[in-house]
Amino acid sequence: MNLTKLTILEARKLLDKREISSVELTQSTIDRIKKIDPVIGAFISFDEDLALKQAKKADQLISSGSSYPLTGIPFQLKDNMCTTEIPTTCASKILKNFIPPYNATVTNKIYDQGAVLVGKGNLDEFAMGSSTENSAIKQTKNPWDFNLVPGGSSGGGAAAVASGECMFALGSDTGGSIRQPAAFCGIVGLKPTYGLVSRYGLIAFASSLDQIGPLTRTVADNALVLEAIAGNDPHDATSITTNYLTNYLDSINEDLSEIQIGIPTEYWEQNIEPKFKSSLKTVIETLKDIGVTLKEISLPLTEQALPVYYLIANSEASSNLSRYDGIKYGYVASDTKDIWETIENTKGEGFGPEVKRRILLGTYALSTGFFDQYYLKAQKVRTLIIEEFKQTFDTCDVIIAPTSPSVAFPIGSKITNPLDMYMNDIFTQPANIAGIPAISIPGGFHNNLPFGIQFIGNYLSEKTLFKLANAYEKASSFTLTNNIINETMENQLNKL
Repeated sequence: MNLTKLTILEARKLLDKREISSVELTQSTIDRIKKIDPVIGAFISFDEDLALKQAKKADQLISSGSSYPLTGIPFQLKDNMCTTEIPTTCASKILKNFIPPYNATVTNKIYDQGAVLVGKGNLDEFAMGSSTENSAIKQTKNPWDFNLVPGGSSGGGAAAVASGECMFALGSDTGGSIRQPAAFCGIVGLKPTYGLVSRYGLIAFASSLDQIGPLTRTVADNALVLEAIAGNDPHDATSITTNYLTNYLDSINEDLSEIQIGIPTEYWEQNIEPKFKSSLKTVIETLKDIGVTLKEISLPLTEQALPVYYLIANSEASSNLSRYDGIKYGYVASDTKDIWETIENTKGEGFGPEVKRRILLGTYALSTGFFDQYYLKAQKVRTLIIEEFKQTFDTCDVIIAPTSPSVAFPIGSKITNPLDMYMNDIFTQPANIAGIPAISIPGGFHNNLPFGIQFIGNYLSEKTLFKLANAYEKASSFTLTNNIINETMENQLNKL
């Protein structure tokens, strides 16, 4: 049995029956990482001793009958979530070797379940990118084709889950950074409702847009992980205070007959190659077969989402990243004359080109004389986008859209053209602007590469999204649990 190909639920049954131990499961994961990660590059840090230590504790929990759904399950954290035992670098030079004094809330919640941390995932520096090419540490490759990007910024987590280097990963999504790499790597990625999962201990990019969510091999596994990490946190002022939690896993097989899906013309008619559009539209036929109602809708403000996102995100980034001055922590420039030169040189030497670009754009948008013209206007249009979604959800339950306008693209093909790179998130950014949940699941294959389909829901409608996504997953079989698809992935990895 190849333990690294199990889903969380499959591993859970074997662990509870004592047919395997967490130490065995973790050791097989470690062996897998040692074999393939030198090429895939999904991990920034990897701690074998810590993982086996946690696995032994997990086996004790299981033996005592005190286990939880994630007890003994190997996982990866994106390297912008604080951990006290492993460095948290944000894939940057400026935070190289930084070890936080506290854990992120999601880290503690997963630890409380007895899951096993095998390492921290690679990302675009400070989560700024759509390809994981902006990492100051390494290049992550797509497990389906080593010449392609895995997406970003949570490319390390998506590549690790797809290639069997962990059973689930936690990523962060500011404008599509969970969903787009999930689509490129053929797995499931969820951006929850803003505030449903605590951001305490997530190193901020854009505070009003960032949200932590799970990357998994199946929809059911995704629901299971969300149950573990969701809930109010007094450390996070934006955390949802109402006790809105549901048993997501138990709801995924509920009846679909009452669900109405809106197909927005703006998402399906723009910025998509004709041949790729044909592949995407096979998804609509599958949805008809499973009995949901589909209707055409319009979201005319969609074209405003990209400029609104980059004005707000970059403005918040310029504020959040001002703390990296070489005085309190992190990288410090040497051979400087005074404190001002130290701060200037530290930022100049410590930040990469994409981070600098976004800081400059954000600072410009917030500057005197331009604040009203750019940032304030973007916030006003953001309110209009939120209202448009609210009105749309009065007429349908879920919106369906492509996750990305293309399948995974070659490494280096877009990195010198920032605007072309930014366009990759055109279908994912609106959900972050509105603070609503969205899930990307494997929709099929185009040019022998996986593509993602996205279900966008109303505020706190994760239960509906999981139900619909699970039904589509079963009807289409475009998952890594499908033997033929799994074999295709394994043949590529066996080249290593």
